[in-house]
Amino acid sequence: MNKVIAIHQPNYIPWLGYFHKIYHSDLFVFLDSVQYPKGQLVNKNRIKTANGELYLTVPVLTKNRFGQNINEVRIDNHINWRKKHWKSMLLNYKNALFFQEYSQFFEALYERDWDQLADLNIYLIENITKILGIKCEFAKSSDLEVSGDGTELLINICKAVGANTYLSGIGSKGYMKDTEFAENAVNLRYQEFNHPQYKQQFGEFITNLSIVDLLFNEGPNSKKIIVGDEI
Repeated sequence: MNKVIAIHQPNYIPWLGYFHKIYHSDLFVFLDSVQYPKGQLVNKNRIKTANGELYLTVPVLTKNRFGQNINEVRIDNHINWRKKHWKSMLLNYKNALFFQEYSQFFEALYERDWDQLADLNIYLIENITKILGIKCEFAKSSDLEVSGDGTELLINICKAVGANTYLSGIGSKGYMKDTEFAENAVNLRYQEFNHPQYKQQFGEFITNLSIVDLLFNEGPNSKKIIVGDEI
């Protein structure tokens, strides 16, 4: 039986392609046991405003914490980021067609106390997956007792969960060691995702925004827009 696995860092309110990968996976593993990549999308993402794109960033504690893994990263709650993020969503999406349908979930999310960045991101991703109506199982690499770096780590995760197909993002094609997957009886597939256009507010379409932009603007149509004719 073919079991497809995808592996990715738990990003903050990710883009559409992230959920496209989840849709095509039987199991999605949050890669939380690797070094936190400062400056990437693990703690930030973009929404759309009347003045263009806006980054929502979750402040994290990094001073004297070099080399910490993603599942060790703590949120800097001295900064009132939760109020800022909810206010930004409210101000910029309150007139979106489906804002009311999902506003309660996000408002409740930002009313909660969050200490660990990975906990926040995983909660968001798992629940947005349910909202989209996508069925997939989830796991964390930190729970699998696997080791290795790069391709070796990915293969070891595949073995640990009994997966025989690994679904990789197309951006990894340049450095993925295809032969090592074959030598370990793991089929390597690359994600084929063409970013769709959908209804947006505020003029010209902006690509690669957070999933919240699609949800608030397209609501129940969001899953179909992400996966296109594949449903």
